[in-house]
Amino acid sequence: MNRAEFKRPGVIRGELTLPGDKSISHRAVLFSALAQGESTIRNLSRAEDVQSSISCIRALGAECNFHDGIYSISSPGLSGFTKPGGELYAGNSGTTARLLAGILAVLPFESVITGDESLSRRPMKRVMQPLSLFGTRFEAAEGDRLPLKIIPAKKLSSVRYELPVASAQIKSAVLLAGLGLEERSQVIEKIQSRDHTERMLQLPFSEVNGVRFISSSSEFLPEPETYFVPGDISSAAFFVVAALLIPGSELLINNVTVNPTRTGYIRHLHEMGADISFEDIRTSASEPYGNIRIRAGELKNVPIAPELIPNLIDEIPILAVAGYFSKGDFEVRGAEELRVKESDRIAALLHNFKAAGARIEEFPDGFRMSRGRETASPVFESFHDHRIAMAFAIYSLLLEEGGKIDNFDCVKISNPDFINQLSLITG
Repeated sequence: MNRAEFKRPGVIRGELTLPGDKSISHRAVLFSALAQGESTIRNLSRAEDVQSSISCIRALGAECNFHDGIYSISSPGLSGFTKPGGELYAGNSGTTARLLAGILAVLPFESVITGDESLSRRPMKRVMQPLSLFGTRFEAAEGDRLPLKIIPAKKLSSVRYELPVASAQIKSAVLLAGLGLEERSQVIEKIQSRDHTERMLQLPFSEVNGVRFISSSSEFLPEPETYFVPGDISSAAFFVVAALLIPGSELLINNVTVNPTRTGYIRHLHEMGADISFEDIRTSASEPYGNIRIRAGELKNVPIAPELIPNLIDEIPILAVAGYFSKGDFEVRGAEELRVKESDRIAALLHNFKAAGARIEEFPDGFRMSRGRETASPVFESFHDHRIAMAFAIYSLLLEEGGKIDNFDCVKISNPDFINQLSLITG
């Protein structure tokens, strides 16, 4: 068991430059593999999840090399992929498993995706169902979980699919499968989720009364590209909240993605009264990025807008920490998706907040929380979930006597340098 301890600093102050955004990194790797030729990627995330994507494209025939901080990927392209010699191991990465399923669904050979124990508990039916509309067949473990066998279609057909829930992974899986056909497929999205896939592939879309119609076909297969991956705004969220809550703090985080479908948590923090500003906005591969400046100040809880939930679902653990130390009760509803992440994040959050003395009311799709009598030097459990671990590291910084988190090494899934980054701004 790996236990990490965190003590309250005087202030948060200085600058951070974070490794590449995990969501964009996955796509830069996969899109480089779909392109015939050589692509390069700067500032690729060092997260284990992204290494899972690299491992899988190597197994399909792409060559990946790392030199002087730059990844180069030489690939035969989608039509040149070859049957892997064994199972494709996605590790803990749901993004790898689900986006890869979309690519494999239109290839002419059988393949099998596997994952670690945590990923093998997560549902795959949500991508199996739309991808089967192309004509592809799937065989999964009990409960529609990994391992997932993908059996090629006798004849592929384009699809028109309306997303039943807001999900960038489901949307991306269908759009990536659509790249394998000449006839256009279409995804209909009523509530917008992260749009990295359609931005980076420059897929055509229209919008009618708030509903988006996004198309893909072989016409939009990527060409070799030079990618720069902006810093990870989800990883930034932990440092943002620390700087907001520790009096006298001011922090500048450089070159992070400011894609509007990723800044939902910042919009919510603004509603709570946060002093956060964007500076020096630029663009790379159709993705906006820039600097974020954060200054400490008093926050007040306000309801989370339902339309923001899909775009801040990954940041709810750290928003709950922000809410706990703000005026009023914190409440989140409509977030049942948290139940099927790396852990049941609702259960994990409530276990730890109760251990710290919070008063809790649990719902199937969320919870309500207010401060109670705080426990001195609490010990929190990560539940082997990187976002739970980092959220309670920040919580510990806010306690007079600090706190400890068990099984903290799971942070390597998304941000293996978290402790070093924190030391740079806590001095």
